[in-house]
Amino acid sequence: MENATNATQQDPLAGAGDRIPAPAPVAARKDRNLREFLGMMEEYAPIIPDAVTDYYLSLSGLSTADPRLKRLLALATQKFIADIATDAYQYSRIRQNSSNASGVPGRTVLTMEDLGSAVGEYGVNTRRPEFYR
Repeated sequence: MENATNATQQDPLAGAGDRIPAPAPVAARKDRNLREFLGMMEEYAPIIPDAVTDYYLSLSGLSTADPRLKRLLALATQKFIADIATDAYQYSRIRQNSSNASGVPGRTVLTMEDLGSAVGEYGVNTRRPEFYR
């Protein structure tokens, strides 16, 4: 009886009749989440139309009839562009705040310098080659 009392003190759920279900294996959860995500991709329409995605995929040599893959790539492109736009906006705000000594907010203007700084973080070079200067 003493052992049963010690077991319940260590584990309050021991002997209560309710069993905690074992967590699903990580691989099974990932597969299920991926299947659910791909299922949602069939119904989701990204900002980039399927025809534009098809055109650029064909230019790159990728030919697929799976609309989920096309929409997944369009979604990744949409996210990439949104990240660049957000970063460029932040660069513009920083530049504008540093040039406004009076503190009066003006219109936010996106310059090529802001965009170049933003895409530079992603490894894209927007500088012209030396012989064009």
